[in-house]
Amino acid sequence: MIHIEAIDHVVLRVSDPEETIRFYRDVLGCPVERTLPPEIGLIQLRAGNALIDLVPIDGAIGRSGGAAPGSEGRNMDHFCVRLKTFDEAQVRAHLASFGISAPPAEIRYGAEGNGPSIYIRDPSGNTVELKGPRGEDSP
Repeated sequence: MIHIEAIDHVVLRVSDPEETIRFYRDVLGCPVERTLPPEIGLIQLRAGNALIDLVPIDGAIGRSGGAAPGSEGRNMDHFCVRLKTFDEAQVRAHLASFGISAPPAEIRYGAEGNGPSIYIRDPSGNTVELKGPRGEDSP
């Protein structure tokens, strides 16, 4: 029998790797852990105990995946990262400091139960859910 413990990594195909790195590194605090040569095309960022892999669409891996993500097509619906703490005002102020507007937080169900969350988009149009821990004050 298989027992999943946590997400290991998520792979995103991206149109603008540098802009996307800035988003995940600067906005969400995910440091770049490893970069493979451009001919391979893979950038790995640390997200807690997991990785977010960025695959530029013009690299070897990216070209094998078909058309670039865009407004009419995506490679996934969204992925969710659980935040250690969730203070909606602080999260929204941080996002606003990067010019990112976000809708009000809503209570949504996730791997650890109900908790507050906000959906945002990265520079390539991928939807990222920022989710607070279960049991924190709801918005």
